[in-house]
Amino acid sequence: MSDFTLEISYLIASICYILGLKMMAGPKTARNGNLLAAFGMTLAIFTTIYLYQYENDEKEIIGLSNHIWIFSGIAVGAIIGWVAAVKVQMTAMPQMVSLFNGMGGACAALIALVEFPKALIHIQDPIWLEDHNAILYMSTILCGLVIGSTSFSGSMVAYLKLNGNLKKDIRLPFYNIINTLLIFGVVGLTICLAGNHIPTENFETWTYILLAGASLYGILFVLPIGGADMPVVISLLNSFTGMAAMFGGFMYDNMAMLTGGILVGSAGTILTVVMCKAMNRSLTNVIFGAFGTGGKAVSASSNGAAQKSYKETNASDLAVLLNYSQKVIIVPGYGLAVAQAQHVVHEMEELLSERDVEVKYAIHPVAGRMPGHMNVLLAESNVDYDKLVEMDDINAEFSTCDVVMVLGANDVVNPAAKEDPSSPIYGMPILNVEDAKTTIVNKRSMNVGYAGIDNDLFYRDKTNMLFGDAKKVLTEIVSELKNL
Repeated sequence: MSDFTLEISYLIASICYILGLKMMAGPKTARNGNLLAAFGMTLAIFTTIYLYQYENDEKEIIGLSNHIWIFSGIAVGAIIGWVAAVKVQMTAMPQMVSLFNGMGGACAALIALVEFPKALIHIQDPIWLEDHNAILYMSTILCGLVIGSTSFSGSMVAYLKLNGNLKKDIRLPFYNIINTLLIFGVVGLTICLAGNHIPTENFETWTYILLAGASLYGILFVLPIGGADMPVVISLLNSFTGMAAMFGGFMYDNMAMLTGGILVGSAGTILTVVMCKAMNRSLTNVIFGAFGTGGKAVSASSNGAAQKSYKETNASDLAVLLNYSQKVIIVPGYGLAVAQAQHVVHEMEELLSERDVEVKYAIHPVAGRMPGHMNVLLAESNVDYDKLVEMDDINAEFSTCDVVMVLGANDVVNPAAKEDPSSPIYGMPILNVEDAKTTIVNKRSMNVGYAGIDNDLFYRDKTNMLFGDAKKVLTEIVSELKNL
């Protein structure tokens, strides 16, 4: 009876995952979708603790008995996760996502390591081999180990880079050759171990070598990647963690774990493809580490930008311009998140809307440091989701727009992506802000963005620069608008 109840609970949990993920596709239902998926996970955890049974060495059917250790671990993890989620700043959200994703990969790898000694005993047992596929069983464990450890080490490097601990993009000589040889070596060793082509006495040693090789690949894979490419990396590593969890579900014949892993892996893969398209990268280049190396950084002075002239505006003049506009489009970027100006930009939007000014937000797929970063940022300040318009839909509207305000974005509005074949971002789809009647760019200075290249948009006739911290500048604009 307990087995039947357990399977039913896994079915319910799986349905909760699927419905929850579906609900997360819309802002109005996303919160409830998250809660529904969390309920499904909670159900799967507690029914496993109390209803799961297995056969011990004495051939007795028993359940889990170490409840003190289990609930202690749950309590510690829940407290740490809750505190981290409550206290995290929006600017630190990308690195927290990387950290949590890495923990998922580490769990999958640890599960594989725990099950590996049992697998060694099983594949040497002729009776067990008669009823089981040894190659499939060992392959499942090793795949979880390889993918989980790769996801963990890669996510940790991504966390350090996003957190500012690793500021330089390190690239070894013959990097592509080393990385390609390493991944083929990891795959080859996995095949040899899974096929039992290595002497039994050396099996454990080679498994730890495999673990080290997969972890090293995760590090080398992410280490040279520039900050502008991080959304692609994060979504790819997320799919790795999902696949690792999926193999864990295969190993334990756990339908809830299997379903969750498949959903995370497939969603992460689809998101990776979307990010690659937005960055004009191919998935092959991502996997083999041939991206994030678009050339040396070009500073403003090194390419003649120091001799270019730009126009500067101020908050007072801009407030008047906005007040008499009919349509305004706001382009949020990472600078807006750094300044934590999402609430004041929403206040400005509401003031303009009260004066019958149409206001929309143009969302580039890779604006910020993780997929959906700007959507999450603006949702925090209760911006109406209907006003957030994706790049493909908003680009045609810039030509009908009176004012475009670029707040902390750089590379996603750089015309070089369309006009300069020698640019490292050439071919990347961008927001066509230069088509508007007037373009206002808010930056702290004329420094280059994450791609390391100057932006010709800043020097165009219809562009005005508004220097300063985004929150401070927007607060001044709001104050001026209230006085008009």
